[in-house]
Amino acid sequence: MDEELIRRAPKALLHDHLDGGLRPQTVIELADEYGYANLPQYDGTADGLGRWFAEAADSGSLPRYLETFEHTVGVMQHADALFRVAAECAEDLAADGVVYAESRYAPEQHLEAGLSLDEVVEAVDAGFREGERRAAAAGNRIQVGTLLTAMRHAARSSEIAELAVRHRDRGVSGFDIAGAEAGYPPTRHLDAFEYLRRENFHFTIHAGEAFGLPSIWEALQWCGADRLGHGNTIMDDILVDADGKATLGRLAAYVRDKRIPLEMCPTSNLQTGAARSYESHPIGLLRELHFRVTVNTDNRLMSSTSMTREFTELHKAHGYTLEDMQWFTINALKSAFLAFDQRLELINEHVKPAYERLRAEASPPPA
Repeated sequence: MDEELIRRAPKALLHDHLDGGLRPQTVIELADEYGYANLPQYDGTADGLGRWFAEAADSGSLPRYLETFEHTVGVMQHADALFRVAAECAEDLAADGVVYAESRYAPEQHLEAGLSLDEVVEAVDAGFREGERRAAAAGNRIQVGTLLTAMRHAARSSEIAELAVRHRDRGVSGFDIAGAEAGYPPTRHLDAFEYLRRENFHFTIHAGEAFGLPSIWEALQWCGADRLGHGNTIMDDILVDADGKATLGRLAAYVRDKRIPLEMCPTSNLQTGAARSYESHPIGLLRELHFRVTVNTDNRLMSSTSMTREFTELHKAHGYTLEDMQWFTINALKSAFLAFDQRLELINEHVKPAYERLRAEASPPPA
């Protein structure tokens, strides 16, 4: 299980923010092209800017972490910029072995230069399709869907939900709400979630990242979320005794019994203070207890991460093997906002055969 083997293994990614995954050089070039003058002080190199993002995000505070997005969003206000960022995102994920990804972003944050909400969505979708083509030309398979995000502190969730449904057959796979959890419960957006359910549309909710069990309970039992973004605080409803035996409370048992997917992001959680270490991250116990856990990057730029790094760190901390990687990957594909037959095709025709080949390669028969 070296890093190169992990990179080559097929992976599925459900929780990745488009505005959190820009290449540092792209941020610099777009800032120059469009006159964005607010970049932070750094040493003038792409590596230096990348370090600034990672260090600024590594604060132990979710609100401080979110402040770094001012600069990436600031250079994503034009159709050409959105197209470029989306295309590069697809290329970068494919080069990292990701075969299926859902990338999320908030269209309402990209209107300062005069784009309409629909124009934002169209530019991003065109970029992802171009990125898929470039990846295929480089020998890397990937399929990308988008999740349209509404900001939980704003009042546009119903408008964004309608936008998502309007583009459901043109690359948009689902809906999300994001932003600081404290003081902004998901129930503020019930109208949007009720509309989405009436339209038979998928949605996930950021919950249980930096707030307690009530945010998870509301996301599920009031709002009807299909998946939970992060969901770390479900641990507050699990009691582990001195012998290591775990007893699940009613909410934790419900989440496990209903196979509700948890979009877990280990490196990001370390930065925001939602976890202390990879070893103590909730993913370890939740995997042992067979929750529907998935591994994700959250924000590749701010966390200086990739799916390969996430699995490498989990391998070091928990001894995860190719079998574990396959389990996490199939969990993600089972939970994807993708047609059932397409999920089956990816799992049975691509992921399982690829892992079988990699296992044979990693453990050749004795001579």
